Amino acid sequence: MQTRSKPKAAVLLQQIARIPAMERGKLCPMQAGTYYNHQTWEKGRNVVRYVARARVAALQRAIAGYQRYLHLTQAYADEIIHRTRQAQTSPALPTPRQKTGKPTKSFKNRGI
Repeated sequence: MQTRSKPKAAVLLQQIARIPAMERGKLCPMQAGTYYNHQTWEKGRNVVRYVARARVAALQRAIAGYQRYLHLTQAYADEIIHRTRQAQTSPALPTPRQKTGKPTKSFKNRGI
């Protein structure tokens, strides 16, 4: 029985698939108030697009969708990493040897 509160990988993938729209970047109002700047980083450059006030709400939802996507994929990766580590710690695997701390022989110690 698991006591962890994090959702399973399949649930996370279902949540990711239900995100209706995504857009990278951030939205900043311009001084005139008629348009907004939509800033994104593409191909190593900052790209700015002007967005009319009527389209701002939809773009904000798309940006929130992308932020949710990032959060869910991080949670998915955490879940898979946790499973991988559990599988790697099975008793069938030999434990690594511990170093003894003895000095190693060098050419000077052998008289060469």
